[in-house]
Amino acid sequence: MPKNLSRILLLLVCLTCTAGCSLGYYLHGAKGQAALMSRRVPIDKVLADPATPAELRKRLRRISQARDFASERLGLPDKKGYRSYADLERPYAVWSVAATAEFSLQPKTWCFPVSGCVSYRGYFSEEKALRFAHQLESRGLDVAVRGVAAYSTLGYFDDPVLNTMMRWDDTQLVAIVFHELAHQLFYVKGDTPFNESFASVVEEAGMQRWAESLAEPEELHAYTARRASEACFIQLIEVARGQLSDLYESGQSQAQMRKNKQEIFASLVNRYESARDAGQIGRGYDAWFAQELNNAHLAAVGVYHRWVPALRALLEQSDGDLQRFYAAARGLAELTTEARAQALAQLEDG
Repeated sequence: MPKNLSRILLLLVCLTCTAGCSLGYYLHGAKGQAALMSRRVPIDKVLADPATPAELRKRLRRISQARDFASERLGLPDKKGYRSYADLERPYAVWSVAATAEFSLQPKTWCFPVSGCVSYRGYFSEEKALRFAHQLESRGLDVAVRGVAAYSTLGYFDDPVLNTMMRWDDTQLVAIVFHELAHQLFYVKGDTPFNESFASVVEEAGMQRWAESLAEPEELHAYTARRASEACFIQLIEVARGQLSDLYESGQSQAQMRKNKQEIFASLVNRYESARDAGQIGRGYDAWFAQELNNAHLAAVGVYHRWVPALRALLEQSDGDLQRFYAAARGLAELTTEARAQALAQLEDG
C-alpha cells in the first residue's frame, strides 16, 4: 500500500476506534475508504482523456458546472470534494445495515467518535454487510440491508464523484452535490434528522437557483416531481409507522401482533400500488416495495426529513438569503439537542 494511503488508514482507525471497539469493523472501513480514494482521478483529466465515453464526459461536465455553482452562488465550501471521479467497479459505494426489535420502530444505534450515534452500519463489501445482517437476524431483530450509491465524509476527505452515482439522472446528480456539500458547513453529532433536513433545504434552494441560472425550467420541474413522489412515499410510510406504533403498544400477544404486523405491511404495499397507479408517486419505488418489508425498512424513512418544514420556514424568515440562513441554522446547531428541537418545533408551528 502506498505510504499516503497507509497514513489515511492509520488516521481513520485513530479517528474511529476507541477502547473496546470492533477493530475488524474499523479496519474494514479504513481500508475501504483508502481503496476508494486510491481510485480518484481529477475530473479535468478524465475529460481530457479521449478514451472517456461521450455520455460520461457529458455528465461530468454537468457536475463540474454544478460544483462551481455551489461555491460561487450558494456559498458552499470550495474544497476539493467532487472535483475527482472514481470508478469502483461495483454497483454501490457501500451497503448499509439497519436493525430494530421485532415489535419496535426504534432503530438500533452504533456510536462513533467522529460521526456520533447513527442508526446503521456501513460496509464496503456486500458480503460483509450480509454476514453482519445475518448475525443480527439470529438475535431475533428485524434487519434491512440496502445498497448506497454515494456517501459523504463531511469534508474530512475530498469525496469523489462515483460511478455508482451515474445510475441517477442529471437532476439527481446536481442535487446530491448540493446536498453533500451542505453537510460540510457544519454537522451535529448524533442529530441525523437536523443534519439531513438542513442539507435537504439547502439542496432545494440550490436547485431552484440552479434551474433559474440555466433558464431550464424542465430541470426544476423534474426535481419538483421527484420531491413530490418522495413526499408521497414518506406519507405512506408515516401512516404505516403510526399503525405499527399503536399495535406495539396495544398489549396484544406476540402471536397476534406478528399477524397484525404482516397485515399492516401488506396494506402499505396495496396503498403504494394504488397511489402509483393514480399517478401520485413514480414507479421508482417498485423495487423498495417488492422487498419483504419489516420495521427496519421503515425506521429511518421520514426521520431524515423531520425538520424540513421548520428549516424551510427559517429560510423564509431569512428572506431567502442563504448566508443569513446558514448563520441562523448554525446557531441552532450550537444549542443542546432539547433546545434545538424546541426551537425547530416553534418554527414548524409558525
